[in-house]
Amino acid sequence: MSLLQLPNIKEINLKNEILAGLTVAMTMIPESLSFAILAGLSPITGLYAAFLMGLITAVLGGRPGMVSGGAGATVIVLIALAATHGVKYLFAAVALAGVFQILVGAFRLGKFVRLIPQPVMFGFLNGLAVVIFMAQIAQFKTPVNGVMEWMAGAQLWTMLGLTGLTVLLVLLIPKVTKAIPASLIAILLIFGLVQLTGIDTKIVMDIASVSGSFPSFHIPNVPFTLETLEIIFPYALVMAAVGLIESLLTLSMVDELTNSKGSSNKESIAQGTANIVNGFFAGMGGCAMVAQTLVNISAGARTKISAIIGALTILFVILVGAPFIERIPMAALVGVMMMVAITTFKWGFLRMITKMPKSDIFVGLLVAAITVILHNLALAVFVGVIISALVFAWDSAVRIRARKTTDEFGNKIYEIYGPLFFGSTSHFLDKFHLEEDPERIIIDFKESRVVDMSAIDALNKLTNKYVLQGKTVILRHLSEDSIKLLENAKGIIEVNIQEDPTYKVMPEK
Repeated sequence: MSLLQLPNIKEINLKNEILAGLTVAMTMIPESLSFAILAGLSPITGLYAAFLMGLITAVLGGRPGMVSGGAGATVIVLIALAATHGVKYLFAAVALAGVFQILVGAFRLGKFVRLIPQPVMFGFLNGLAVVIFMAQIAQFKTPVNGVMEWMAGAQLWTMLGLTGLTVLLVLLIPKVTKAIPASLIAILLIFGLVQLTGIDTKIVMDIASVSGSFPSFHIPNVPFTLETLEIIFPYALVMAAVGLIESLLTLSMVDELTNSKGSSNKESIAQGTANIVNGFFAGMGGCAMVAQTLVNISAGARTKISAIIGALTILFVILVGAPFIERIPMAALVGVMMMVAITTFKWGFLRMITKMPKSDIFVGLLVAAITVILHNLALAVFVGVIISALVFAWDSAVRIRARKTTDEFGNKIYEIYGPLFFGSTSHFLDKFHLEEDPERIIIDFKESRVVDMSAIDALNKLTNKYVLQGKTVILRHLSEDSIKLLENAKGIIEVNIQEDPTYKVMPEK
């Protein structure tokens, strides 16, 4: 199979792929410039990241249709490093972050993204939709004497009118034709309108120039010492985590939208490789870009071709096409991105609020709130997963049950239902009545499992208490993994186990 892993050529809609790539490039350029300026970097470093991340992850990545570039989520992590130690340390941290990401893929740890619960995904996407929308609102500011202030008067009404017209075009164009992405047509129509009428409005050039040369190789000019490693290590580690979480969540989102499956480990290696290259070619690094990925998918892209076209388009803009791109009205790009935000938001979550468990609603709202307030997607997802895990552990703990019966021989039988683990041991021990039980007690684990060392310790305490009263405890129907866990614990914790004559607890030697 080829490196690009393209499907059968007959199955590729090449027109859709090319047009989707062009649309992605149009929306990515102003965003990459803004993130670079936010980090105090040269604007061209944002475009280099968009080109390098987009091309390398498209070629090596494990998710056709996904778009990567110079993302704000990762560069925000590095702002403090650039401010205190300079850009050269930032490039070194980006390269080291790439090494960490490759290790995650090499050790096949990317699969752990599957552990992210659906309420966390809802919260992530809804919070992200709000962040994307609010970022577009910020474009209604303009510099006045070096200070960003809200537009007013004719300038504001012009921006509002062009943005509204763009949104209207994106909504109406699909009713006329779907041959060309509505977003691309809308951008070109607004561009043509502004050029023909001479309307005075904010354009891409008002953010920064997009002209430059091909990125050149250079080794980050930092001392190769342990002290340097101590400086960049924490930043690189956080950047790697943030980038992978956002990239793998985006991968899962595209899987859901396209009813297909990408490779999380392969994508981790691709993201890492792209960031290493960024570090050595003056790019600010990055990860998957959710908004641009949604633009890509909604434009009909389903292969890696669109992302490659998008990356090469950005390179073309840097080298040749800057005069054209710099004239594109920001209102057109703002309108397109506002529509992306609206379609990204999971409106179904609002309809399900009355039907979902309260804990799931809380997790979804909390993840969305952290994403919006702190703009920290990694922290939002991490908190959401932790809370979901704690809720699950608590629910599993309180649901452990014991059915109590007495057999024909007078033996007391406790049939345990639910897993025995660290969260349920207290409830498990409360089910037994040591003083009232007969001389022979059978604990049946047919509907349960011994999960961890806390469970073994609970069994140890329980059986010892019965032994002190001269009573015998038999563990019945232990699963193979439970038996193995008990065997491995010998020498650390000794559980008083007697073999049942019918049900063998320990395998014969």
